[in-house]
Amino acid sequence: MYKLNQIVFTKKNHVCGSNKWKVIRVGVDIKLECLGCKRQIMLSSFELDKKLKPTLSKKEIEFLEEYEKES
Repeated sequence: MYKLNQIVFTKKNHVCGSNKWKVIRVGVDIKLECLGCKRQIMLSSFELDKKLKPTLSKKEIEFLEEYEKES
């Protein structure tokens, strides 16, 4: 379901103010890196599913398009 280097958006912001996360490891647990402060966390896929936004705003879609162009 989740792919390496995929960008995901959470419902609530991280302490640094960013809600953008990059998937850096996929397995039983999923390791994420905050794109704001570079902090890394690990969550189960079940926990992550609950924390993600169901739909993205236009700003978030534009961010994804720009990020894909850079990569």
